[in-house]
Amino acid sequence: MTTKPAVSRKKVRILVVDDESVVREGIVAILTLQPDLEVVGEATDGLEAVQMARKAKPDVILLDMVMPHQDGLTTIPILKEALPDSRILVLTSFAESDRVYQAIKTGALGYLLKDATRVQLLQAIRDVDNGQPSLQPSIAVKVIHEIDHPSELLYTVDPLTPRELETLRLIARGMSNQEIAAVLVVHERTVAKYVSSILEKLQLANRTQAALYAIREGLTEPRDKEKTKKTK
Repeated sequence: MTTKPAVSRKKVRILVVDDESVVREGIVAILTLQPDLEVVGEATDGLEAVQMARKAKPDVILLDMVMPHQDGLTTIPILKEALPDSRILVLTSFAESDRVYQAIKTGALGYLLKDATRVQLLQAIRDVDNGQPSLQPSIAVKVIHEIDHPSELLYTVDPLTPRELETLRLIARGMSNQEIAAVLVVHERTVAKYVSSILEKLQLANRTQAALYAIREGLTEPRDKEKTKKTK
């Protein structure tokens, strides 16, 4: 009887960007212990990060905000234009609302503070690699507060279809495309089209913004109200 060789899963390729060598080396040490993660480069500022990212083409870019020569906020849109398929996870000590909001607005898929635990960091990297937004609860509250200004919200003249609206509600609950497809009983590719249409109509950059938009607009309430009525 012959045994089939184990199928090796593709490792998540990570670029670590931080100007503090102790912090950067500590993160690298944590990541290299994980069998499904691979550090493909280290950078000390935004300029170096862009150069290295273009060469290494990482799946996830772990990016600090405050760095010499070129900071994180300046670097995010440059990275998104050069490597649209790479996911950006901000890891920083700064939790100011405007800084967090701008990072998400320009393309970061996750925002984590440096006081996060090792488990939180590893989970955030894996979530972001899978295309899922990753925000610490305290950070999510700050972003929602920051977009809680009618003049800053982008409304669409092209309304969402019922399917797109339901998809948006499910995105706000943190569901993946696969999970949404199961709920709506459609193919995952169909859900991907819904998501693209939602982002285009609402002029949003990613799922994180879409989820926060849905929460801000109270689009998660109908389902919750239905549940409340049933329990009464």
